[in-house]
Amino acid sequence: MKKTSSSGYQIARSTRILRAILRPIFRGIFYLLSDVKIDGRENIPASGAYLIVINHVSLFEPPIVLAFWPVAPEAAGAADLWDRTGQSTLARLYGGIQVHRGEYDRELIDTLLQVLRSGLPLLIAPEGGRSHSIGMRRAMPGAAFLVDQADVPIVPVGICGTSDNFLKKAIALKRPRIEMRIGQPFRFPPIRGKGEIRRTARQRNADQIMLKICELLPEEYHGFYHKTNLQTMNDENDAAGI
Repeated sequence: MKKTSSSGYQIARSTRILRAILRPIFRGIFYLLSDVKIDGRENIPASGAYLIVINHVSLFEPPIVLAFWPVAPEAAGAADLWDRTGQSTLARLYGGIQVHRGEYDRELIDTLLQVLRSGLPLLIAPEGGRSHSIGMRRAMPGAAFLVDQADVPIVPVGICGTSDNFLKKAIALKRPRIEMRIGQPFRFPPIRGKGEIRRTARQRNADQIMLKICELLPEEYHGFYHKTNLQTMNDENDAAGI
């Protein structure tokens, strides 16, 4: 049996049950293996649709958000995750949405918009994949496209301590510190213009999303969005007339 929204998005009853089981299990695992600190819970909207955006260093950021968020968000992840032993099982059990990076996928876009238009929160990583280093990469415009089309608020989340060697430290009983910092929701005004102006405006908004995440993270996490690159982005916007 599936739960169907007015937008057409469906969540299988079995998926909802599995999420109710998996989320507390993973909370327990993270508490056991690490020192978890969460700031900004009061910034999470009480209801309705919104886009959760995170920095993405390793495999661990999405599970942390999905485990500790007060409700079970829908989640979009790279399709190659579904090819990895263990990770694919968890992704399928949770009911994740596959994203084929670098490909135009109208069905995927429609699905993500259906999630938001059905009043559900959605988790994505604007960078489009793991950076494998704490410095953030430049965002792809997908997150900005979604919020422009669905007209929903954005909730920025900065996560510290989840490097690729997190599990090695945790197994060695070092209990590394993980911090999830949740920022205040914000919105963008509707994007005007067409063609290249519209594409540039979406990239500008995607960059602004990452700058909101930067505000929640130490400077060494800023990567592409370090202050030395801000002038370059401003010059691009000026050249495009936005």
